[in-house]
Amino acid sequence: MNKLIEIRWHGRGGQGAKTASLLLADASFNTGKYIQGFPEYGPERMGAPITAYNRISDEPITIHTNIYQPDYVVVIDDTLLESVDVTAGLKETGAIVINTTKDKEYLKSVLKGYKGNVYTIDARKISIETLGKYFPNTPTLAAIVKVSQIMPEQEFLDDMQKSFEHKFAKKPEVIEGNMKALKMALDNVMKIE
Repeated sequence: MNKLIEIRWHGRGGQGAKTASLLLADASFNTGKYIQGFPEYGPERMGAPITAYNRISDEPITIHTNIYQPDYVVVIDDTLLESVDVTAGLKETGAIVINTTKDKEYLKSVLKGYKGNVYTIDARKISIETLGKYFPNTPTLAAIVKVSQIMPEQEFLDDMQKSFEHKFAKKPEVIEGNMKALKMALDNVMKIE
C-alpha cells in the first residue's frame, strides 16, 4: 500500500464502530503505517447513528478533516441503510462492507445505485457463536481488513492477540472468543455478485 486509504464507519452508539476504528488505527500503526482514527458524534444516546473514520498510509498524513470520499465504508448496523446515505462519496474503486443477512436485491435497492464492490458479513451469527453475545464490531473489523488488504491477515491477528491480551488480561475467555470471531470473519466475508 503506497497510497492513502480512507475508511468511513457507520453504526449506532454502543455497537462499537468507534472502538473498531480505533483498533484498526492501532493495528495499522503497529505494522508501521501512519494513521488517523476518530469518531464524529455529538451528545447522541445509545442507539443513535454515529460515524467514525480511519486514514491509513505509508507516508505522513497531513489532512485533518472528516472523510468525504472514502475508499471503503463499513456499515455495522444494516437498519442504517434506509436512513443514512452510506454510499455518499464512496469511490466505486473501493468497496462497502455491510453487517447483514439481507439478500442481493434488497442491498441493491438501498445502496442508491452504487456500482463498486459490496461485501457482507453476518457479524451477529459470528459474535454470538464465538462470544455468546452480540458484539458486531469485532467481526466487521476483520471483514474490512480482509476486503481492504490494509495489512497481511496474520500481522493483523498477531497484533489483535496482543491488544486483547493487554485489554482483557483478567478475562482469558474474552481473548479466545474475540480471536475466534476475527478468524471466523476473515473466512466468512462474502462478495455480492
